[in-house]
Amino acid sequence: MSRSAFALLLIPVFFAACSQNNVTEDSSLQKYFDSAGVKGSFGFFDNGQGHFTIYNLPRFRDSLYQPAGTFDLVLSLIGIQTGIVKDDSAIGFQASIHRIGRDTVKKWVDSLGYGNKDLGHDDTAFWYDNHLKISSDEQLGLIKKLYFDQLPFFKRTQLVTRRMIPSEKNSNYELFYKSGQGIKEDGHAIGWVMGWVEENKHPYFFVLNLESPNPTADLPAAGLSVARGILTQWGFFQGKK
Repeated sequence: MSRSAFALLLIPVFFAACSQNNVTEDSSLQKYFDSAGVKGSFGFFDNGQGHFTIYNLPRFRDSLYQPAGTFDLVLSLIGIQTGIVKDDSAIGFQASIHRIGRDTVKKWVDSLGYGNKDLGHDDTAFWYDNHLKISSDEQLGLIKKLYFDQLPFFKRTQLVTRRMIPSEKNSNYELFYKSGQGIKEDGHAIGWVMGWVEENKHPYFFVLNLESPNPTADLPAAGLSVARGILTQWGFFQGKK
């Protein structure tokens, strides 16, 4: 493993490190959550302008939730870096803790400063058991750093991981997103949709966190619908950004 694995390069509290002059709170976005029958938060970062738009700031900034399937990004980064994952095929997001090793995953989680860094005692899927938790703010910082090769992994490792992320592309835009869903301690479904939309080579990053009292609700689908609604309202998907 490279020395960078042990370098203490923490994922910063992304939003909190910025000036409040660069932040807009937009309560009007609630209508998208209401239409989907969920509650949650939305964080958006315009990289070119260095500006945040946030819906439900306290939840975005201060609340931590299990990463669920979004932790596949970290497992894939570790798997590629250590040679367990050989290419950018779909097997990348199937890299398991058993193949990688719990100690190796723990070292990387600590090195990244990922969320609360609590792996609990489950050697299978601790990212689903409500021990490991992360904020939307930190998720936004992670996805931005992944895009710009700023995580403590080889550039190739980050490039291959980005190629694994589901995407849709046409002449106007590219949309990349990773989703996840789990169950909170109170039985509510918790979900994520996080990624970026790129137009004219300009990236815009977003993180959507959702919650529903219905444990069988399809939150990734609902989240993608909410994200599309918001981004469409803001003029995305037309190639004019």
